[in-house]
Amino acid sequence: MKKHFDTVLIHEGEKEARNGGREVIPSIFRTSTYQSGNDKNYENILYGRLNNSPAHQALHQKLAKIEATEAALTFSSGMAAITAALMSLLQRGDHILVQKCVYGGTYGFLTEEIERLGVEVSWVDPEQPESWEEELREETRLFYIESISNPLLEVPDFDKVLAFAKKHQLKTMIDNTFTSPYNFQPSKLGIDVVVHSATKYINGHTDVLAGCVMASKGDIEKMQHHLAHYGGCLDPQACYLLNRGLKTLSLRMERQNENALKLAEFLAGHAAVEKVNYPGLKEDRYHLRAEKYFSGFGGMLSFELKDKKQAKKLVQSLELPMEAPSLGGVESLVVIPAESSHAGQNEEELQKIGLSSSLIRVSVGIENINDLIADFEQALS
Repeated sequence: MKKHFDTVLIHEGEKEARNGGREVIPSIFRTSTYQSGNDKNYENILYGRLNNSPAHQALHQKLAKIEATEAALTFSSGMAAITAALMSLLQRGDHILVQKCVYGGTYGFLTEEIERLGVEVSWVDPEQPESWEEELREETRLFYIESISNPLLEVPDFDKVLAFAKKHQLKTMIDNTFTSPYNFQPSKLGIDVVVHSATKYINGHTDVLAGCVMASKGDIEKMQHHLAHYGGCLDPQACYLLNRGLKTLSLRMERQNENALKLAEFLAGHAAVEKVNYPGLKEDRYHLRAEKYFSGFGGMLSFELKDKKQAKKLVQSLELPMEAPSLGGVESLVVIPAESSHAGQNEEELQKIGLSSSLIRVSVGIENINDLIADFEQALS
C-alpha cells in the first residue's frame, strides 16, 4: 500500500526498529557492541560507531522515504553531515561551485578546511547563471546550493542549476534544512545529494544535535565508509529523539508555515521596518519561484529596521522569542546572524554576500500567532 507523507512519518521503519518485539515505540539500543555474525564486509558489522543498529537502519529508511531518495545516513550534527558528504564525493584537485550566500558553518569549512585538503571553491551568484560558465574548470565536479539561503531567504532557480549541472556533468548537492522535506523534496527535481541539519525542523524540539544525508545507494555507501573513518556517529538517544520528532513534522510545519507568513505580513506593514525577507510574501523577489517549487514557504524570515542601530535593542526587548543561534524548533527564536551563524566572517565578506550587520533573523515557532505579533509590536514600539 502506498502511504502518504504524514503516514510515512509515523510508521515507516517502525516494525524493523522493534526488531521482533511487541512494543509500540521502538526501544533505545544502548549497547555499543553487538555479537558477531557472518559479516564479511566491515560496514556490515553491527557496531555503534558505524551507525547501523536496528534503530539507525529504520531511521535511515524513514529519512530516505520522506526525501524520495534510495538511501539515507545520519550523523552527529548537520556540519558532520555536510562535511562527510563533500569529502566523500570529492578528492584532491577537484573544484566546486557554491552559491555565494550559505550558512556560516558551511562557509567556514569551504574557506578554511576543504581548500587545505586540495579542493578549490568558486563562489557564484545564483541570480547570474550567465556568469557560471566563467567559473567552470575541467576539474569542476559539484554544484552546491541551499534551498532557501541562510539568512537572506534567497531561492535559487533549481531548473537552471540542474540544466547547467547536466550540461557539464556535475553532481548537485543541496542543503534543504530551511524548507524541510515537508515543503520541498529536491531529489524529485533531480538533485543528487540532499543534506539537513536534522537538529532543526526534522527534530523540531531543540533537544538533539543531528545531521542527515539522503542520496543514491552508491553515494551513501561512500559516506558510510567515510563515517567509519571519521566517527561522526549518531548517539542512540539522539537517534530515538530524532525519530520521535519526525512524527510531528507535518503538524509543526503546517503551523510554522502559517505563523511565519502572518508575522512577515505584519512586519512588512510596520512603519519601523525597512525590509522583510520571506518568500511567502507576494512582493518578495523570490515569491513566484518559491511558489513554483515549494508546497509551503517555511518558518524562517529575516528583516531590517529603518533605524539599524536599534536591531540589538529590538532583539532584547522581545519577551517570547529567546535570542539563540539555532532554528526550527517549536519555540520562536531570534538572532542577529552577523553575531552568530556568520560571526566568523568579517565586514567585507558580509558585504559581498549582501548581509547587513543589523539583519535580524527569526525562526518562527508554533505559538499562538496573535501572541507573537503582539510581542513584536511591543518590541518595535
